Amino acid sequence: MAITLVNPVGLPEVDAYRQVSIATGSQLVFIAGQVAWDAGGATVGRGDLAAQVEQCYLNIGTALAAAGASFDDVAKFTVYVVGWSPDRMPALMEGITRAAGRLGVTAAPPATLVGVAALDVPEHLVEVEAVAVLD
Repeated sequence: MAITLVNPVGLPEVDAYRQVSIATGSQLVFIAGQVAWDAGGATVGRGDLAAQVEQCYLNIGTALAAAGASFDDVAKFTVYVVGWSPDRMPALMEGITRAAGRLGVTAAPPATLVGVAALDVPEHLVEVEAVAVLD
């Protein structure tokens, strides 16, 4: 496996992810920001952050598989949430948890959460991008 996830002594442990991702592979996979579109381009979960987060991660799973990768190969996620405030964290985590359950994964690579004013279309509440590393 090309990715080792660690929480170094001296940094706080966060339940949702590990602080450091050590990549030893030789092939990088960059997944474009995924929004809550289904395969036909229809928005899933209008107005429902958890449902949209779940769809984003399911889409990332599809993109990773197309590259011959899995969530075990992800080195980092970046999550963009429209109108972010800390009270939205439970919905964000619910969506991640539901996607992880459906995909049978426990991905916890480093992640960055960025609050944004808007995304590509008004009904999109979240966008998630990933970087993976393959041997």
